[in-house]
Amino acid sequence: MIAGDGGLYETFDGSKTWRFFENLSVTQFYRVTVDNDFPFYNIYGGTQDNNTIGGPTRTQNDGGLMNQDFYFTVGGDGFKTVVDPKDPNIVYSQPQYGFLVRYDKKSGEITGIQPQEEEGEELRWNWNSPVIISPHDNKTIYFAANKLFKSTDRGNSWKKISEDLSRQIDRNKLKIMDKVWEPEAVAKNASTSLYGNIVSLDESSIKKGLIYVGTDDGLIQISEDDGNTWNKVTTFNSVPETTYVSDIEADLFDENIVYATFDNRKRGDFKPYVLMSNDKGKTWVNIANGLPENLPVHSIKQDHVKKDLLFIGTEFGVYYTYNAGKNWVKLSAGLPTICIKEIDIQRRENDLALASFGRGFFILDDYSALRNINDELVAKDAQLFDVKDSWLYIEDRSFGRNSLGETFWRGENHPYGAVFTYYIKDNYETLKSKRQKSFSENEKKGLSSDYPSFADLKKEDDEQSPTLIFIIKDAEGNAVRKLTAPYKKGIQRLVWDMRYPDTAPLNEKSKVNNSSGFPIMPGKYSVAIYKEHYGNLTKISDDKSFEAKVLNNKSLPAENNQELLAFHKRAFEMRKNIEGANNYLNSVRSKIKVLENTILVSNEAKNELLAKINDIAKTIDYASILLNGDNSKSSRNANQTPSMNTRLGNMLYSFWYSSSEPTQTNIQTLDILEKQYGELKAQLISIDNQVKNTEESLIKSNSPWLPDELRR
Repeated sequence: MIAGDGGLYETFDGSKTWRFFENLSVTQFYRVTVDNDFPFYNIYGGTQDNNTIGGPTRTQNDGGLMNQDFYFTVGGDGFKTVVDPKDPNIVYSQPQYGFLVRYDKKSGEITGIQPQEEEGEELRWNWNSPVIISPHDNKTIYFAANKLFKSTDRGNSWKKISEDLSRQIDRNKLKIMDKVWEPEAVAKNASTSLYGNIVSLDESSIKKGLIYVGTDDGLIQISEDDGNTWNKVTTFNSVPETTYVSDIEADLFDENIVYATFDNRKRGDFKPYVLMSNDKGKTWVNIANGLPENLPVHSIKQDHVKKDLLFIGTEFGVYYTYNAGKNWVKLSAGLPTICIKEIDIQRRENDLALASFGRGFFILDDYSALRNINDELVAKDAQLFDVKDSWLYIEDRSFGRNSLGETFWRGENHPYGAVFTYYIKDNYETLKSKRQKSFSENEKKGLSSDYPSFADLKKEDDEQSPTLIFIIKDAEGNAVRKLTAPYKKGIQRLVWDMRYPDTAPLNEKSKVNNSSGFPIMPGKYSVAIYKEHYGNLTKISDDKSFEAKVLNNKSLPAENNQELLAFHKRAFEMRKNIEGANNYLNSVRSKIKVLENTILVSNEAKNELLAKINDIAKTIDYASILLNGDNSKSSRNANQTPSMNTRLGNMLYSFWYSSSEPTQTNIQTLDILEKQYGELKAQLISIDNQVKNTEESLIKSNSPWLPDELRR
């Protein structure tokens, strides 16, 4: 076996052929970018020695994201990609040393567009060169070596808008391991960036031409006139001189504010450096308050709605602040402790995209709830956050690949349905947990505790924890679905698959949230949270409205949604009746066997009841043939008229994965079923009456108690 930047390989023939383990998500991403493709956006990133790749963040198929969904935009070590915000088919990607290309996603064509040196000129490109698209013009690109270049025609031509913006230090005169090394040193300057170049870059979205660049030798340069003049900043509060400027971000709300992060790991300094300027970079203050001492910071991103909400990518995960750096909180749920090189935000979806160095991409879907975190929210017992509108479609099953085993890799798809995000202040504290807490506190104080009474222990045993119930209603206020969730502390999520409840009978093992029937129709809906405790419901949240929107991806959509809904209701009413009848027949078949045994052991029971039991059994068999077919024929693989269950199953399957209008065949099948159910129902009523009469006769004869009987 051998492991490398691409993953894990094994050979069984002495390295003549190799098998690649494609189900290990261990990609090392340097960068991440999301586009504005609709309805589902794409994600791009540059990898260590494995090209720059792109692909969807969500698909319509129910098999998740697969390797074949992704594509290469350029080879080599992959680095920063940017995508035209108005045309997701125009993608700018690069490998090491700034070999920028324009990739046409529609055709797969690649055009090299890297700025070239003038005659006699030398440029120093970083291994990881920064590139941005101007927020003011989607055709304008800024791209940096040690000098900054600008293109207004998507990279067809370039204008140099700065001279060398670095300190211009000769790297061969720098000490490494406390000494200057001779030219013959092993691999001196090999496989590394030239020193003295631009590594971070941004333009203000508020003021056109206000540009910030950060260098690998610790400078930040600012131009307020699109590169005509530059103001150099050489020292920063608490940051050692020449520290690598890992990222720079112009504020989205105030042209005077800018953020920067610094990374000094190469000097054995692992402190977090996160700075903010309120005067366009002239002076800086540290906003890394409360971050761990051992936390190199690689990137920073500002929320586009709440100005004080910031995210940083660090060597050990992602942190956020909702108060502009006064304090920071780690986002750890579902995210391993891993290096996060860069962060991007898909503004339309409010998604947080992360480039991890070793575990692939991570996406936090709709982080907008974080905008509401404040002292007022934390004091509330419960909060239901705003619900995003949701796409309504049938997931494509043709890419399931379920037979390929565990080695077939698939990434997690965005959950289908409406996502409810909510906050619960505290866990429910049970009587038992209170007692155990009291015992523990007394023990710490050196005090003894009394053994609880059995009455108190009985109360503990009988105590019920509360449950959350989400009640979903349509625009007219009619209940559509009820879902449950545990009463659990923190910010939680629940997904509704946008289907009505199933009509099939339930049992004690049924899971309410999994009992899904036919899909809802497009339109407005609302949801609210209730706390259920000992059967009492208390509303603990406001109603939140959202819309179920049709994803127009069908060739033959239903022309009349109300007619489609009416058919679904008829079909599932029949499902309820047939499944219920099936349960009844199974139950009554067992019951008449009990009645037969009771007749035989009861001396006072009339023997004629045995003949009555035989008649009931024949009627049950006749009804069972109508419902489930003739077992005598099916056991011998003989052909027979379709049973009601067979017709029902075929009909349900034929439209379960479709939102098109019902076929005429399905309508005719339902008509047949409704007619047959009329006959079946009459038989079931007759069976029920005969069973009850038999039971009454046995009770009068003082027989043993019967199933479901209570004698008074």
